[in-house]
Amino acid sequence: MHPAVIGCRRWTRRLPGQRELRVYPPTFKYLPVRSVEDAVGSLARYGYEAKILAGGQSLIPMMKLRLASPSVLVDISHLADLSAIDDTGDDLRVGAMVSESELEHSAAAARWATGLVDTSRVIADPLVRNLATVGGNVAHGDPANDHPAAMVAMSASFVLIGPRGPRILPAEDFFIDVFTTALEPDEVLTEIRIPKQPAGTGSAYVKYERQVGDYAVAGTAVCLRSKDGSSIEEARVALTNLGPIPVRAIEAESLLLGEVVTRQLFRQAGMAAVAAAEPWSDRRGSAEYRRRVAAMVTREALRKAWVRAGNGP
Repeated sequence: MHPAVIGCRRWTRRLPGQRELRVYPPTFKYLPVRSVEDAVGSLARYGYEAKILAGGQSLIPMMKLRLASPSVLVDISHLADLSAIDDTGDDLRVGAMVSESELEHSAAAARWATGLVDTSRVIADPLVRNLATVGGNVAHGDPANDHPAAMVAMSASFVLIGPRGPRILPAEDFFIDVFTTALEPDEVLTEIRIPKQPAGTGSAYVKYERQVGDYAVAGTAVCLRSKDGSSIEEARVALTNLGPIPVRAIEAESLLLGEVVTRQLFRQAGMAAVAAAEPWSDRRGSAEYRRRVAAMVTREALRKAWVRAGNGP
């Protein structure tokens, strides 16, 4: 394996009325690897200077804008053993290199984890989904990405492999802060495991966006289990882009448990979910506006999940 040094021309472009805009990343070393072990070895060798390159749909734009400047890119895009979706056991197992498009059209995912299919369908556009990977979406640690909240709501866990061997971490413990996860510098995220949803369970993801493919103004992932067709036995609710990490709406979950489902209940749960949010004002709207949107998408996600659990509208 011979590394290649990619020398990118450092030129800039100035748009009318705007400050200078850099459009090429700095020079970096490119390391294509043939196995997870090779990838781990490369990360251990270069430490914080190295980054994993999977689909590249988040990392490369950040490098172009000089928001990230790794001197080494370890390319795992050709590792076929990370590109499978397996539903033969108790979990749905999604390889880290599975593309968003593959997950979107997966029959196994549609059967066992409908909320994840919802999530893939609203990420960017078809061209990006053909290249972007599920593992990359998660490992990037961006609070505006859609998969993190869905993984938390669906009790997913992540398989991380490093020099000390594999470890399995629940999604809820994986996200630490903005663009910060529990993934060590010498570890590779190889697989995502989602418990199969038993009968009477439904999941959904709903987000509101300014235009198709945009980051969410607010989004909500829900997983519900029906007790007897009229009340809720288990509920998990997580919010997207309403805090530095996926926000678990514990108060909303507690309000739902054991209750007979009504429209009023879902409205109350939507308001309770807002209490857990920590939105900020940005170009997508004020913090108060985003709270109102959060209540709306939570109500709709609850309704969709309840219907998918085999119950009435």
